[in-house]
Amino acid sequence: MQTTTRTRPRSVTVILALLVGGVGVLMLHTLLGLGRFPSEGLFDYTIYGLVMGGASLTVLARGAVVRPQRAAWLTLGAGLFCWGLGDLYYTLFVEGPGAAGGGVTPADLLYVVFYPCCYVALVLLVSAHLQELRIGMWLDGLIGGLAAAAVGAAVILPPILGGAHGDAASMAMALVYPIGDLLLLVFTVGALGMTGWRPGRVWLLIAAAMLASAVADSGYLDLIATNSYRVGDWVQPLWPLSATLLAIAAWTPWPRPTRRRVEDWRLVSVPSLSLLAALGVLIYGNLRGQLTPVALILAIATVLAVCVHLMMTVRENIAMLVRSRRLALTDPLTGLGNRRQLMEDLHVACRRVSAGESWELVLYDLNGFKRYNDTFGHPAGDALLTRLSDKLRAVVAPHGTAYRMGGDEFCVLLCGHPEQIEPVVEASVSALRERGPGFSIGAAHGVVSIAPGIQDPSTVMQLADQRLYRRKDETREASAVHQLRDVLLQAFQERYPDLQEHQRGVGALVLEVGRRLGMTAEELDVLARAAELHDVGKIAIPDAILNKPGPLDNEEWRFMHRHTILGERILAAAAALRPVARLVRSSHERFDGNGYPDGLYGDGIPLGARIIFVCDAFDAMISERAYSGAIPPAKALAELRACAGTQFDPAVVEAFIATLEEPTASAPVVDENGRHAVESTNGRHPARNTNEPHPFGEANGRHPVGSTNGGYSAEGTSGRDSVGSTNEGHPVEGADTNIIFPSSV
Repeated sequence: MQTTTRTRPRSVTVILALLVGGVGVLMLHTLLGLGRFPSEGLFDYTIYGLVMGGASLTVLARGAVVRPQRAAWLTLGAGLFCWGLGDLYYTLFVEGPGAAGGGVTPADLLYVVFYPCCYVALVLLVSAHLQELRIGMWLDGLIGGLAAAAVGAAVILPPILGGAHGDAASMAMALVYPIGDLLLLVFTVGALGMTGWRPGRVWLLIAAAMLASAVADSGYLDLIATNSYRVGDWVQPLWPLSATLLAIAAWTPWPRPTRRRVEDWRLVSVPSLSLLAALGVLIYGNLRGQLTPVALILAIATVLAVCVHLMMTVRENIAMLVRSRRLALTDPLTGLGNRRQLMEDLHVACRRVSAGESWELVLYDLNGFKRYNDTFGHPAGDALLTRLSDKLRAVVAPHGTAYRMGGDEFCVLLCGHPEQIEPVVEASVSALRERGPGFSIGAAHGVVSIAPGIQDPSTVMQLADQRLYRRKDETREASAVHQLRDVLLQAFQERYPDLQEHQRGVGALVLEVGRRLGMTAEELDVLARAAELHDVGKIAIPDAILNKPGPLDNEEWRFMHRHTILGERILAAAAALRPVARLVRSSHERFDGNGYPDGLYGDGIPLGARIIFVCDAFDAMISERAYSGAIPPAKALAELRACAGTQFDPAVVEAFIATLEEPTASAPVVDENGRHAVESTNGRHPARNTNEPHPFGEANGRHPVGSTNGGYSAEGTSGRDSVGSTNEGHPVEGADTNIIFPSSV
């Protein structure tokens, strides 16, 4: 625990040492009889008075000299000073050790002033050194003080009351001291509880001083009640000891103000022990028949305080659980529900759909947010997300609930008929738009109508995600990178106009396979661009080679095989397309290492390139060409399986086949005629229907593949990338793969 840098003055240290020495001398005098005769008055009056007066002046000096806690120490010093004046008056004007019980004297009034001064000082000290006190800590202190007071009242008050005599004023004064000490005990133990039961040196000194004073007062009253008190008795050194401990506490460096929380065994130990103490007092009084009204009231108050503490603890725990659940289900930035909340609500929606209700899920992904975040900084990005989420919440509030999935993804769950929900969806998309100087934010979205019988929310989420990325790809805002891509695609399509549908089909296939293989959204975006542009390097191939009517010689083949390197160079000119360029370079590598240009093999080939390789080859085999018919999809799949492990990655082949076999997948589904038929699965956003056969071969269709054994061959997307075969196999010019399929198929 850190302390203040205040140090104790040397003069104060000397005074405190003298006070401790005086208390020690009084202890020796009382316990060992030091200086009994003839100098007994020196010890019993002179040294006693000097210690009491010196202690009170030392505490007052602390309040006068040091600013922190000034009011507390001045108040406590005033109480000690009144105590010392009471001792002086008693010594000078009250004769005989037993005269104190004969009536009320000014000394008694001065003694009583000490108690309220202590109460006020303790409250000031607690408030000055503890911050953000929880009500539970106040209750802990109160419970501990009440329990201690109940025990003291049950043990101390009966003999005092039994031996009290004299007039009403004397008997009332006899009760003031024990009751004042009990209240002082309540305040002291309460203060210890408010420190979290980690009091430190200062509070330990104060508690020890109060305990010594209470023991001295109780012992004195007991001795008076039994007519056995004598000057210099064992209780007499305890009062100077109490005053000296307070003086030492006043000049002990205080810890800095701290926030206290009790979260371990002490949280329940004090109420439990206090409750046991109160029950013990009640049992003790019932068995002995000597329970005083004060002890009974304190014991009952302790039990009631424990009950209040229990109820407050339960209420705090319930509030904590509610708060924890809210935090677990709420996005901390926007205040919208998070993914966990969405999945819970989606479970409920799936059950209600079976009961006849109509529910729709809409998934959104912001366009342009990453650039905004990089340009204006993360605080501005957070502010933008907060504004957009507020608008989204306001739009969908009458019909459903908005959620933030994380990052720049949002979601809404809507209840109502489709004709009612359609305007809400359009308004929600508009709510997620914002434009300003240097930025433009929009949102792509995917909509799913939850069908009856669907019990797994993950299925709904997956379908919404697929439709989102399909829409995102269709509605992606123009940027410098996308414009460059469009320029390259347009140049490629102008030279090879028959390949536009092929590029779209391969692009949809690779996205579905990539999702099945666990690729991230960013990786899928790169994969889609690479699938569209993997043959762009053929723009640099001379027409004399591309349009040559006869077979290519070895030198021409070597030039032809450079098109992947040329494509990489073209794309790498734009920094944002460099990840795409790396995939394009490797898009004709074979799994067994016999591909080009680098001879990579196995997992050394980028996953995206392996996916493009498989999808491109399949599309080549099932495509109708002017000079060669398409093979049935079943035979094309059989070819892929036969070449898995040599030309193709087996894992990619299996993922590709599984994707085609999924009836609800948004990937192109190949019909029995080898055509792409993409049907809409939600009835609202029909995907393109590519039922028209698209030629898949050279731009001029001038590379027929002859066969002497009836084997099939797949030509490349746009060119002469095939490796000729002089034996049983047919050259596979598909996807520029150099594939020679087995002739047995």
